[in-house]
Amino acid sequence: MTDPKLALITLLVQLGVAAAVSSALARSRMFKNLLFAENRTFAQTLGLIAFVCVPLTLGVWIRVTVPNFLAADIAFETVIILGILLGPLSAMAAGAVLSLPAMLHHEYLTLPFNLAVGAIAGTYGTFVEEDDVWSFSPFIDLSIYRWVRRNILRPRLDRQVFLLLLIVGMQIGRNWIAELYPHRLFTLDARPWLARLAIFACPAVVVGIPLKIWDALRIERKLEEQNRLLLEARLDALQRQINPHFLFNTLNSIASLVRFRPELAREMIVKLANILRTLLREGDSFVPLREELAFTDDYLDIEVVRFGPEKLRVEKEIDPETMDVIVPSMMLQPLIENSIKHGLEPRISGGTITLRSRIEGDALVIEVEDDGIGVSPDRQKPQTVAGIVERGGGIGMRNVRERLEVLYGAAGSFEVLSRPGRGTRVILSIPLPVVGATPFQRLGSAVLRTPAAGVSSAITRS
Repeated sequence: MTDPKLALITLLVQLGVAAAVSSALARSRMFKNLLFAENRTFAQTLGLIAFVCVPLTLGVWIRVTVPNFLAADIAFETVIILGILLGPLSAMAAGAVLSLPAMLHHEYLTLPFNLAVGAIAGTYGTFVEEDDVWSFSPFIDLSIYRWVRRNILRPRLDRQVFLLLLIVGMQIGRNWIAELYPHRLFTLDARPWLARLAIFACPAVVVGIPLKIWDALRIERKLEEQNRLLLEARLDALQRQINPHFLFNTLNSIASLVRFRPELAREMIVKLANILRTLLREGDSFVPLREELAFTDDYLDIEVVRFGPEKLRVEKEIDPETMDVIVPSMMLQPLIENSIKHGLEPRISGGTITLRSRIEGDALVIEVEDDGIGVSPDRQKPQTVAGIVERGGGIGMRNVRERLEVLYGAAGSFEVLSRPGRGTRVILSIPLPVVGATPFQRLGSAVLRTPAAGVSSAITRS
């Protein structure tokens, strides 16, 4: 028989132990990955059981060796949690592990009792929906109040209240067995009816605390996944805006040659086919800079044919170390197109486009420069288009700026330096990728770090 005051203090400490252990486990990325894995392998299930059972088996050992430190033992509640989350077999295996210190302390009924609890809780978890498990609340008074309100007019089975009654029933059975066989099964017991009622109700609260903490993590992961999918959809929409724009301008270039220079038009169609083949390839939101430059070469070959090699010259200053850096696809072509259309085409003598790349610190810097007419003062005045501050350029420039904003937030930059009558230089700064991370993992982490960040853009005059 436990002293009533000691029993109540022990129950309060048990709540703290449950919150502390579940919070500590929630800080482990590996534990979260194992807990929320959709199709868990056998090895992953064993790993998850080990994560939970190792510290709590130590708690049972502390309870049997340290006098009056009874709150460390929450093995009963742990078996219930694992049962409703992992199923009966996993819960029974965990119950066997958790019973070892008690068995060594001559509490021989602990093993069969834990196995029975694991089987019952696991059976319940098998026949209920996942949301019913995660929505179980540690506030049992509110659960009962809501159940009464919902069932006054239309009585029905409530799985939350059923689990509550199931836990209380197993705790009552535990106390009954402990009274029949003293020192063979551990439980708290106290004579005053209020203390005994608290002992019967406390396991349900202990079970609800970890479920609530882990459910918050589950919701957070779902929100992150939805955010990532939303960003992917937005990038896909931006990509689809660029492609028709590029195709329209290229077909106009080909149309101008069909009647007078059909062979050159045929050559341009072949190159356009190569470009379209690249555009239609799936999974190319990110490519090495080497492939991005090869793509722009096809586009430039088309424009050189249209303008003539004497009017459109291309120079490259590419650092070899940058060739394998992963960059967003279709990022350079709109900038080159803008330089040709607004910078070089109005000039009778044409001009030169220069492509540069280099690594500065932890960023890849790419420059697209022309020696054309530059940006006129009236086009340098910022205008707001669909919520985006524009300073010159058309849909291609706007999409490049917005894609950088979506992908990198404040970590990336887009800068335009223009000297009227002498040319324009566009400078892109892209953070170097994290080794071992996928492009969209880097995308999600960048957005989480800078949720409301924008891309800096400026046009300066000299």
